[in-house]
Amino acid sequence: MHFKDALSREGVNIIAEFKRASPSLGDIDVGADPVAKAKLYEAGGAAAMSVLCDAARFKGSVEDLRRVAASGAGIPLLAKDFITAKERLREVKEAGASAALLIVRYLDDAQLADLLAEARRLGLDALVETHSEEEIKRAVAAGADIIGVNCRDLSNFTVDVSISERLLRAIPDGIVKVAESGIRTPADIARLKAAGANAFLIGTTLMKSQDPEGTLRELIQSRTLCL
Repeated sequence: MHFKDALSREGVNIIAEFKRASPSLGDIDVGADPVAKAKLYEAGGAAAMSVLCDAARFKGSVEDLRRVAASGAGIPLLAKDFITAKERLREVKEAGASAALLIVRYLDDAQLADLLAEARRLGLDALVETHSEEEIKRAVAAGADIIGVNCRDLSNFTVDVSISERLLRAIPDGIVKVAESGIRTPADIARLKAAGANAFLIGTTLMKSQDPEGTLRELIQSRTLCL
């Protein structure tokens, strides 16, 4: 199944993230194995898996992505990185990614349009991340068909889920909407689902969980709160 299709299903579609560390928290689980996590995430019902490929801030690599893809993971893989060049898109595609993250904050309009075009040429979906109404407008103008709202401010790492709640409603109909960061409970998912989210990218909650498979199941069952 394509990444976009996996996020477009009815119910609670979770992109389960693998990261060993983060700029805001420091080390989370530096010894974590991406293949083992992938198996737990898939068993728990994740719609897709996000693999951090940035070494400096998240202690990840494209090799992590390659290993998960080679293991026969049955869910689409998102390459999550600070991508600013076509060569990086080609690298993650070769490693087995189904989709790549493009962060509007770090791209001008020409770069964003160029990278979206290259992703399409390669057969990659693109999750275009935003944090403001202006960035949403830029993503829409560039032709993004999957837009994420990150409620974490990358300038100071503060998290405010109400930002996602407000900005998700600003994304036009017909675009797949993804809520990113700060999601910890079924109530969070119900709240963001009501704001229009089709999918939810969850990292820290799952990486810190002693039972990520069970945590995923609990979050996915929050669909009953969304009815």
